[in-house]
Amino acid sequence: MPASRVERGLSALAALAAAMPSQCAVCRSWDAGRLCRRCRERFIPLLPRCPGCALPLVCAHALCADCLRHPLPFERCVAALDYAWPWSSIIGQLKFRGGLDLTGALSALLLQALRREGTPPADLLLPLPLGPQRLRERGYNQSWELARRVAPPLDLAADAKLLLRLFETPRQSGLAQAERSANVRGAFGIAPGRASALRGCRVALLDDVMTTGATAAEAARTLLDAGAASVQLWVLARTPRPSDT
Repeated sequence: MPASRVERGLSALAALAAAMPSQCAVCRSWDAGRLCRRCRERFIPLLPRCPGCALPLVCAHALCADCLRHPLPFERCVAALDYAWPWSSIIGQLKFRGGLDLTGALSALLLQALRREGTPPADLLLPLPLGPQRLRERGYNQSWELARRVAPPLDLAADAKLLLRLFETPRQSGLAQAERSANVRGAFGIAPGRASALRGCRVALLDDVMTTGATAAEAARTLLDAGAASVQLWVLARTPRPSDT
């Protein structure tokens, strides 16, 4: 489906911003991009993460206790960084303040994590969709802005219209795990006439931030019920457990 005029205009502005000399969004030093090498190295420690939920662990390649007891429906979960300062502020700029000039640098961080982790093969990349009202308010889906930049280097097809959010859900912040799951139950569906595109397909689902995984898990179950062979989750940032904060 053709991009809207707003999407085309925002994308053009983001491409123009990425091509120009700019200040690092973290330390404000002048650099070739929006996130300088020194800040990337300083604020993104390379930590082992649980392959089921992407929480930091002491040992690599091991599932955390929560995933052993209650596994999420993902073949693999990969996060580029922790949702902590300065990244919480940077992602907030992307999501709520029109910071599309950051998408190139942030998608590069996710791409590096995917290559480092050696993720399973995928056939199709889908962004976690926004509801129509929230999409109108924001003017763009930040997960799609990341997905469409991550897909070409990985030689993946990306589709913003296959997975749909069927109704608006209240914001998840402040809700317990069970409440989050109930909040999004039945919230996703497959675009009419598109189910055949999923049958036997290995899907990568992309979101900007993962908290408990309830929203992405509901989307993954919708894809699996529609015939997808597997679903893995790629997220830019992973929040810590409440007990770790």
